[in-house]
Amino acid sequence: QVQLVESGGGLVQPGGSLRLSCTASGFTLDYYAIGWFRQAPGKEREGVAVISTGEGTTRYEESVKGRFTISRDNAKNMVSLEMTSLKPEDTAVYYCNAARWRDGKWIDYWGQGTQVTVSS
Repeated sequence: QVQLVESGGGLVQPGGSLRLSCTASGFTLDYYAIGWFRQAPGKEREGVAVISTGEGTTRYEESVKGRFTISRDNAKNMVSLEMTSLKPEDTAVYYCNAARWRDGKWIDYWGQGTQVTVSS
């Protein structure tokens, strides 16, 4: 069964840190670009960070640059998002997405999401 599972969310105070993990089963992440997205209440889902295949080139949404770090561990079939200096506006459900272009079409998978709440 093909599945992506996020974990590591929770309640944290402003300025705190969390590490989210996205683990795949039923397929290999090596060939997929991986993105972390988030959706806050009443807002559209937005991209936060992405990491490519191969060299693992990373890109970040402007508001998280310098605070979030995306990394992948192909041996563990997992991608992580290290979040530091968290702000209340980072509160959202965080999703991981795995995507690849194959046979003339995009193939992608989504996890179920993990809640991150930044509040004092």
